[in-house]
Amino acid sequence: MVLSNWSEIRAVLGRNLTTVQERIAQAARRVGRAPEEISIVCVTKYVVPDVARCLVELGYNVLGESRPQVLWRKAEACAGLPVRWHLVGPLQRNKAKKTVPLVELIHSVDSLALLETLNAIAAQRGQPVDVLLEVNISGEQAKHGFSPQEMPAVVAQLANYPHVKVQGLMGMAGLEGGLSAARQQFALLRRLRDELAPLCPAGNELRELSMGMSGDFEVAVEEGATVVRLGSILYEGLPSECFETGG
Repeated sequence: MVLSNWSEIRAVLGRNLTTVQERIAQAARRVGRAPEEISIVCVTKYVVPDVARCLVELGYNVLGESRPQVLWRKAEACAGLPVRWHLVGPLQRNKAKKTVPLVELIHSVDSLALLETLNAIAAQRGQPVDVLLEVNISGEQAKHGFSPQEMPAVVAQLANYPHVKVQGLMGMAGLEGGLSAARQQFALLRRLRDELAPLCPAGNELRELSMGMSGDFEVAVEEGATVVRLGSILYEGLPSECFETGG
């Protein structure tokens, strides 16, 4: 299908979003959950800023980016729009100062060193920063995140970072094992959240479970996800002009 104008592009995006919402609702109802419990972060990695603008026009203003420098650029391109930016990929400490003022939530806090940096930035700004702790639920060496085994010790140290507010956990399923393995890994993250929540220092709450992407979001919803991070599935059927060609 060749799309010749942005009204058609908005129509395709709208249909894709409606389909995704229906699939989320079906998955939630299969396990007795309310569909309203699950929110979507529309990951704008690889698409041009005009596509991000279309998403906002369609009522989806929680947008996610994987790389801080791309988030900076797209935040500038979307200035004036009611975008709520989330960083869903790794954050290097030297990019934190420029990133923190632009984002509503950082999904990918994966070290005590990063917690320390974010705490110092938030203290300097006089405004807390909301984060999720990333857990390496697949055990793959290429994945970022704390190991599940070290999470109790991490939670025990959160009081040392009073300007960082931990809202939940984030995890990514592994590349191997298909949906069955993904289900086990998402269930692990949910159990970990439930075990750790009562241990959190005041000011931190493990309400959110950010898990599930385009290939496994229904399984994630069935296992308790409150946030799904969706990218490619939203952009199926869009022409090449909608996608960035580099960095």
